[in-house]
Amino acid sequence: MAADPATVLDLPKPRWATDDVAMLYDMAARFLSEEIAPRYDEFEKAEIFDRKSWTKAGEAGLLCASMPEEYGGSGGTFAHESAIIEAISHVGVDGFGIALHNSIVAPYILHYGSEEQKKRWLPRMATGELIGAIAMTEPGAGSDLQGVKTRADKDGNQYRINGSKTFITNGQLANLIIVVTKTDPSKGAKGTSLIVVETDEVEGFERGRNLDKIGLKSNDTSELFFNDVRVPTANLLGHEEGQGFVQLMQQLPQERLQIGTTAIAVIERALALTIDYVKERKAFGKSILEFQNTQFKLAELKTEATVGRVFYNNCVDRHINGGLDPVTASMAKYWLSDLQGKVVDQCLQLFGGYGYMNEYPIARMYRDARVQRIYGGTNEIMKVLIARSL
Repeated sequence: MAADPATVLDLPKPRWATDDVAMLYDMAARFLSEEIAPRYDEFEKAEIFDRKSWTKAGEAGLLCASMPEEYGGSGGTFAHESAIIEAISHVGVDGFGIALHNSIVAPYILHYGSEEQKKRWLPRMATGELIGAIAMTEPGAGSDLQGVKTRADKDGNQYRINGSKTFITNGQLANLIIVVTKTDPSKGAKGTSLIVVETDEVEGFERGRNLDKIGLKSNDTSELFFNDVRVPTANLLGHEEGQGFVQLMQQLPQERLQIGTTAIAVIERALALTIDYVKERKAFGKSILEFQNTQFKLAELKTEATVGRVFYNNCVDRHINGGLDPVTASMAKYWLSDLQGKVVDQCLQLFGGYGYMNEYPIARMYRDARVQRIYGGTNEIMKVLIARSL
């Protein structure tokens, strides 16, 4: 019987993996296996998903699971988001950008939006009518958020936004974009604000090319241009200007933990696929698993994966109880994404030449893993943040 990524580590379920979280995982895995996986190669070649996949995900209850029911969500917690993200990676459709939409973009609106904003945007995000993105990175500002040059100048009851963004996940499909802007450039970080742009309702907004990446091909990643884009001042997130940097700092721990979610789930899938392969593949008259090198290597990887999963589960437990500090979130992001790269690389080695062939999932996992150490703040930045706590 094939190894199951969800049980390959033989660990007891954490407290937060309640019955409803487990049911959501099963439902998500079934939906992704039946609706997304059969078309995934097509999306990888096109380098973009179709909107229908998003609306189907909405119908299946996979959008905005952690948003309150009064705003169209399912009333869950990050544990429910974790179940969906784990299912995405266990099924092997990592380019489906719903995780960013669900647990990065939507929480900004929930936590900082007015009642009117929440009612206007969250229900449409839950159906997939609105696809979310957050535009932070610029050609000259990546991990350095204080270096943002995009400006929003007040003009009566409107903001006039000018600037360009790059490496924006969901950039081709997104029609609700949270833009990190400077409303008062003279104040540095304290002059930063988050402003929501509904792209279907504005002029002067342009999408650049869908960027040609090493991996995660099916996830559209784009340049965005704002040329005198006018939006109502009512689209500001928060009660006043200048709150953007604080808002970003408050929400980044969840984004970093989410990168850890993908990392540990990919690790589990890599182990499951590799264990199956080495049991079946023969060399010198016996299965590859019978060689001591294979046994020792997989013993090491399973041990490290187990340490990673226990740490991750603890982080989720702390997070849903309000106690995950930014330093520990940075540890989870850096250590788990590093481990993902190591495990996938060493699993690929056990596939030999076949591991280098794109028809084998381990090859795609190898390409897709690399960006995990870069986005959400590079792992070097994570170490700087951790070092400040010493």
